[in-house]
Amino acid sequence: MKLIRSTGKQFARLRSRNLLKNKRVAPSVAKIVEGVRLRGDEAVIKYTRKFDKVKLSAKDLKVSGCETNGAYQDISANFAGSLKLIIENISRFYKKQHRRSWKITDSDGVLLGERYCPLDTVGIYIPSGTVPLISSVYMTVLPAKLAGVKKVVLATPPNRYKSVDPHILVVANLLKVDEIYKVGGAQAIAAMAFGTKTVPKVDKIVGPGNQYVTEAKRQVFGYCDIDMVAGPSEVVVLANQHSNFDYVKADLVAQAEHYMGLAVLVTTSKKLAKAMKKEVEKGYIILVKNVDEAVDIINDLAPEHLEIQVKSPRKILKKIKNAGAVFMGPYSPTAIGDYVAGPSHVLPTGGTARFFSGLGISDFMKSSHIISYTKKGLEKAKSSLERLAEMEGLPRHLESVKARFK
Repeated sequence: MKLIRSTGKQFARLRSRNLLKNKRVAPSVAKIVEGVRLRGDEAVIKYTRKFDKVKLSAKDLKVSGCETNGAYQDISANFAGSLKLIIENISRFYKKQHRRSWKITDSDGVLLGERYCPLDTVGIYIPSGTVPLISSVYMTVLPAKLAGVKKVVLATPPNRYKSVDPHILVVANLLKVDEIYKVGGAQAIAAMAFGTKTVPKVDKIVGPGNQYVTEAKRQVFGYCDIDMVAGPSEVVVLANQHSNFDYVKADLVAQAEHYMGLAVLVTTSKKLAKAMKKEVEKGYIILVKNVDEAVDIINDLAPEHLEIQVKSPRKILKKIKNAGAVFMGPYSPTAIGDYVAGPSHVLPTGGTARFFSGLGISDFMKSSHIISYTKKGLEKAKSSLERLAEMEGLPRHLESVKARFK
């Protein structure tokens, strides 16, 4: 690990890591997105053959019921059973997040309120490159289902046998995903954003992916909603001389398993910093004078994952404003959040925890503001409306109110 100062240029670069448009990737992604928008299935098939080296026909794109049933034969007998605890944990967490419609009525009979309803159709993207991201299936599908989304479709790249990883198929089937498509990369994002003859158009796309998938999500935003523009996974560990060295080391090293994963140790201990610099190859160490300085640095970095491995972590938690997920105490490694704990592991990266939150029920819902005035209430508001309409030069707005009193 590299020891850096909180006032140095390296920390400034770390702090300003961002998710700006990838100038190298953007043009090629734009070509794919536009191709799918204009030519639909034809373009999807073309890019699948080009990038995944798999030749599919339009009828091959959708996973059949026979393929899903067959997937159960290709997994271990206890796989489905191991999901039970995970599903229970996730369901328990997200049921607490449900938003309810509300209304208020004043003495003049004016009713104001907000009505919440789930999105109609959501597209889930699940990468399946070097390894299939099985956990991302339940971490994205379950919040959508618990929010009440009517139709959940899933896209994931095909393998060389023209099929999908059986574990992905089984988890999706157990969670009652409505449709699954063998489409990967930027073409999958474009297909779900615009719709093709085979792939349905969705209201929102969520899920992880490489830089091409991320850039495609950025480019289709507006045609549909997206969860976030995500970058490489990251962890910041706050530790001191009382922290367990092996736990801290293990969690920092674990981050290196992610492609371009970022690991940062923030510590008040020179001894720990020196030892970790020698033991861990990748990442950064920031030596601070005290906990308050550590908190300031953490809030500046706004990490995806924050581990507080010091005594009384709850006292420090009160001062943390910017973090996607906070793991408190020596027995809460980031890995428990990645797989089992309950909250989704789809979290803001690249410092965007300053203004983004982890994936939740609200991401799959929308609200409508409800306004119902009585004649008495409208008359009372008329003079205020008149002044504003005159100031903004919109006399017809005022006339639309006066018409009610003629």
